[in-house]
Amino acid sequence: MTSIQALDAAVVPTASAHVRLRPIDGRGVVIRDGLLADRQRVNREVTLVHGAQELERAGTLDNLRMAAGLMSGERRGMVFSDSDVYKWLEALAWEMGREASPELEALARETIDLVAAAQEPDGYLNSWCQVVDPAWRWSDMKMGHELYCAGHLMQAGVAFARATGDTSLLTLGCRFADLIDESFGRHARVAIDGHPEIEVALVELYRQTGSSRYLKLADTLTSRRGAGMFAGDRFDLSYYQDAEPVRDARSIAGHAVRALYLAAGVTDLYAETGDDALLRSMLLQWDELASTKTYLTGGIGSRHDGEAIGDPYELPPDRAYCETCAAIGSIMWNWRMLLVTGESRFADLLERTLYNGFLAGLSLDGGSFFYTNPLQSRNGKRRHRWHPVACCPPNIMRLLASLHHYLATTSDSGIQVHQYASSTIRAVVPDAGTVELAVETGYPWSGSVIVEVVACADAEWTLSLRVPGWAHGAVLDGQPVAPGYAELTRRWRPGDRVVLELDVSPRLTAPNPRIDAVRGCVAVERGPLVYCFEDGDLPEGASLAEIALQTGTAPVDSGPLAALGGFPGVSVSGVVRDLDRWDGIEYVDVRELPREGTPAPAQLLAVPYFAWSNRGDGGMRVWLPKSE
Repeated sequence: MTSIQALDAAVVPTASAHVRLRPIDGRGVVIRDGLLADRQRVNREVTLVHGAQELERAGTLDNLRMAAGLMSGERRGMVFSDSDVYKWLEALAWEMGREASPELEALARETIDLVAAAQEPDGYLNSWCQVVDPAWRWSDMKMGHELYCAGHLMQAGVAFARATGDTSLLTLGCRFADLIDESFGRHARVAIDGHPEIEVALVELYRQTGSSRYLKLADTLTSRRGAGMFAGDRFDLSYYQDAEPVRDARSIAGHAVRALYLAAGVTDLYAETGDDALLRSMLLQWDELASTKTYLTGGIGSRHDGEAIGDPYELPPDRAYCETCAAIGSIMWNWRMLLVTGESRFADLLERTLYNGFLAGLSLDGGSFFYTNPLQSRNGKRRHRWHPVACCPPNIMRLLASLHHYLATTSDSGIQVHQYASSTIRAVVPDAGTVELAVETGYPWSGSVIVEVVACADAEWTLSLRVPGWAHGAVLDGQPVAPGYAELTRRWRPGDRVVLELDVSPRLTAPNPRIDAVRGCVAVERGPLVYCFEDGDLPEGASLAEIALQTGTAPVDSGPLAALGGFPGVSVSGVVRDLDRWDGIEYVDVRELPREGTPAPAQLLAVPYFAWSNRGDGGMRVWLPKSE
């Protein structure tokens, strides 16, 4: 196995890839201050160490010790729990590429050594098979998750090679990938894994090593989907992404995480092969998902049954599943679609998902997690310190640790800034050399973004700043700019500054009337953030069921919320309705309804959705009825 020099980034297309934008080396990007910086700090100081403790407590690391022959006992956890270790390791890799503590470095080294000890001589590695039943190998492709776990091992290995230069885990991943190719390649057993993930990992393994063997295997496994290999199960074929060939698919359905991981891998495969049928399918699937199957928070997955994406406009707020891993899968896919197309709509959805559907998955103190993220909870919902199915916690860790990868890109013409945070961005621009930018902003709380050129060569290049789709009335250096990318082409000099002003004042949002579950309701947004209402903030004696919003008065900022890290709240004019006349379930002829009393006016407090359930128990709603 050889490892070629690559950027410190989660996604690194090859030089010949069909992409319009290219990632920036993570060593050149630092998020210095603000909400995203705080989330990265908490992840580094609290969540990653907490993850190590929980992996020990749950027996997940002991499973690998038993596979390595270092201890005996009974294996614990899910069949795919090895992947929790690999995602956690990937998070450690991105941190070690920046400023990881000696404690995290020691944990990483110890765990990599354990994984190496557990791997079998032929490259196989799966603690369920090795500890529970050695004859189980490759026997349950539907739900065994063997290739899924292998994919996460490969991604962790790639991360260590890119972030730290250490290729020891990459070597283990390549050995397993070689075995999988021998077992399931073009001229071997015709099979796929019931949970897509290895596809995206194999493409990145190809990008890191230069071995076309892995790209061909990714194509082979992807092309086999849709043959109905998993027919006759309690789940339909869409659950496994096996209902139709990838190149023919026009709609995205089935298990949300499986669907989004596969979409990310297919987009990567297009980037490296130029197969236009893959891109056409991805564009059609994305259009349908974004316009008919995505929650206001960016969450994906409206059904608990099969953790599935529902039908178009099937978006019930209280029954929303919106798994945190699905939000991460959406971010992964949107980033890749952005690289391929250069279109701002993908950065827009990435932003919506990041600040809402994703950040809600982690408590403010960094020590507990949501698996699902509904938009309404009647009795409240508490985050857990870990989950029996612990896919989400380490997934959160690896995305937060690599968050700086998603701020900006380069192209032949210059630099594009997609997400705003106080940061330093240093990148190489063709024909212009190394360019360094300093971004100062209070985003997302403030809409003022100042970009200063700190260093650059004497050459002309283009600075592109994304104007979010929600940011109508945006102004760049005093001139109105429309949503999309505002492009400034000039011969830049150190000290040059531009100022982008985005209106992040609170606003009321109405749903598409085709969404039955929230027809007649409105929600509160502020900049890229969705807000919600919690029981504890209501007028005394009122309940969320009795509240309605008045749309004739614009919402306003209510000042910082000390109990929620000083984030600004939003004050909304509303009413408290008298529902006492309804005693239990009643179905009354509308001609016989008793006359209602006059609703009592009230100023209602909304808080950022991602911060709900951080002050104790209690109900929550994003969508509230409009006052009559």
